[in-house]
Amino acid sequence: MRRTSFEDMNCSIAQCLEAVGEWWTLLIVRDAIFGITRFDDFRTRLGIARNVLTQRLEYLVEQGIMIREPYQENPVRYDYRLTDKGRSLWTVLAAMRQWGDTWAAPDGPPIESVHKPCGHVMTVRPVCSECGEHVHGRDLRPQLGPGAHSPDLLPSHTR
Repeated sequence: MRRTSFEDMNCSIAQCLEAVGEWWTLLIVRDAIFGITRFDDFRTRLGIARNVLTQRLEYLVEQGIMIREPYQENPVRYDYRLTDKGRSLWTVLAAMRQWGDTWAAPDGPPIESVHKPCGHVMTVRPVCSECGEHVHGRDLRPQLGPGAHSPDLLPSHTR
């Protein structure tokens, strides 16, 4: 059953969900960030059905999140590698992992991300790109951007 498409919704979050919102997709991207590139390795690690994995990988290639590169000719077999677009999803995954560590991992984080240069466990910390101050949701207000098609994108109390 195909879920509702967000393709026509003028919202960057909806467009991200259109590309990676199916639940296997981000797990495939997670494993690709960990260095997995082969179909059988994805299938073994995830326990995903072959047909579902095939569909998800094809979709990730169509979306420009992964590329497919042959590594064997007879029979033809492929590596699936992240593009810049795909690698940029690491911040999304890091934030989701951190949320899961905080709210859904009573025994502690199953995996920690270690920053190679300093050797410390890294956490996501949103900061303002201009002033460098730590940012909380309550510190933000929405405003229409250059891609807005309608003022109705903003909640009425913020207009």
